[in-house]
Amino acid sequence: MKQICVVGTGYVGLVTGTCFAELGNRVICLDINEEKVVRLQRGEIPIYEPGLEELVQRNVAAGRLRFTTHYAEAVPDADFCFIAVNTPSGAEGEADLGQVRAAAAALAPHLREEAIIVNKSTVPIGTADRVDHIVERHLPADKKGLRFGVVSNPEFLREGSALTDFTQTDRVVLGATRREDAEQVAELYAPLKCAVLITDPRTAEMIKYASNAFLATKISFINEVASVCERLGADVRIVAEGMGRDTRIGRAFLDAGLGWGGSCFPKDVKALAHMAAVSGCHPQLLRTVIEINKHQRHKVIQRLRDSLGTLEGQTVALLGLAFKPNTDDLREAPALEIAHLLLAEGAQLRAYDPVAMDNAARLLPEAYYARDAYDAVSGADAAVLVTDWNEFKQLDLVRLRERMVRPVLVDGRNVYEPAVARSAGFLYYAIGRGSPEDVK
Repeated sequence: MKQICVVGTGYVGLVTGTCFAELGNRVICLDINEEKVVRLQRGEIPIYEPGLEELVQRNVAAGRLRFTTHYAEAVPDADFCFIAVNTPSGAEGEADLGQVRAAAAALAPHLREEAIIVNKSTVPIGTADRVDHIVERHLPADKKGLRFGVVSNPEFLREGSALTDFTQTDRVVLGATRREDAEQVAELYAPLKCAVLITDPRTAEMIKYASNAFLATKISFINEVASVCERLGADVRIVAEGMGRDTRIGRAFLDAGLGWGGSCFPKDVKALAHMAAVSGCHPQLLRTVIEINKHQRHKVIQRLRDSLGTLEGQTVALLGLAFKPNTDDLREAPALEIAHLLLAEGAQLRAYDPVAMDNAARLLPEAYYARDAYDAVSGADAAVLVTDWNEFKQLDLVRLRERMVRPVLVDGRNVYEPAVARSAGFLYYAIGRGSPEDVK
């Protein structure tokens, strides 16, 4: 059993701390947001993540998991201090390290001898060195010369499946100047029996950015192919299946649609492009990946214009608001961008999402929030399926059509079969699912 402090109780910090507690360690999760900590102490989870609430409550009851706002309570006995705070995008796409710097400075006065600081946040190349220098600078006089380690340990958690991603991870990446520091962190993951890659800090930091940028590139690539499929009468879903059977390519992340969003891909691709540019490289591919992704949202608006003429005064229903299923996260969500574009052209909005409507109402108060998908499309001139929640896959399309004033359905996630949707009476538009008849 180890004593672990986790600074930050967002998706990464809360999942990491809870999972380490589940593995038998004593964990204190620290956050400077007092309201959030009070809620956590009451057993309330501030984010939607399947299975997380039950896991938190079990480990709190077992005495392995606690929450605090005080560094003096969480740090002095900790063998490992994980930094898992936000690194949002700055004005030029750079990662804002303000919270990382603040955490490192606040940890320093309370560190014990031989403690290891673990960078879990997604951070620019060279951040491990910066954290080391910040801690050294903020050590009190009586602790000068204290031996501590800094290890880069990027996370690879997907919202909606974060618990599985932690417990069944395909790899743990650790970067350290001293290999023995990385090996101590590796012992924390030993019960998972997963592959561990130990390297230097800068390489570990780059692995995270390169991984996310590559996955985002796959999505933008298939969306570019989808545009060609529409023009030439091919079906991108079958194209992706044929490509994916090649083991060199793989099927994952080849689903054409409205593009990527969330807390990771947008900021990480921009941050990598920024790092490349300021270091004298020319990140043309990364910039194009971002541009293609943004264009996918505008294509929806163009589809609606083509079908409805002017959008002024038209009612459009959005089915799904979260950036992906099984989360309530709206950061960089395609639905928000589409909503703002529609509002700018004078459209009226109706919306439904299984879990994200409370969050959406604070960001998008102009919309009417429905009790279900059928209520959302009632009286609508068009509907846009934005998030492929499972419940949307089971909708009765005939009933859906009967609730609408006009039969326009834009399927932004290719959930429905075109023939089925059209037989239900819809003017149906998918992403990249052309046919020879459409070309003629």
